[in-house]
Amino acid sequence: MYATDRGIEELESRREGEALSVEWLTARLRTFVDDHPVYEDAVDRLATYLARDEDED
Repeated sequence: MYATDRGIEELESRREGEALSVEWLTARLRTFVDDHPVYEDAVDRLATYLARDEDED
């Protein structure tokens, strides 16, 4: 497990069983970037990865 997995594990445990909408996720990502603009590139890359994930083999 990587150190960054802790946040993923926390997200999974806190939101387990919940259905999250794309609208909720995009709003949270925008808020995060507004609060932490230094991570704008990383958030944009993650959003692009998630948007295109099913298109790639």
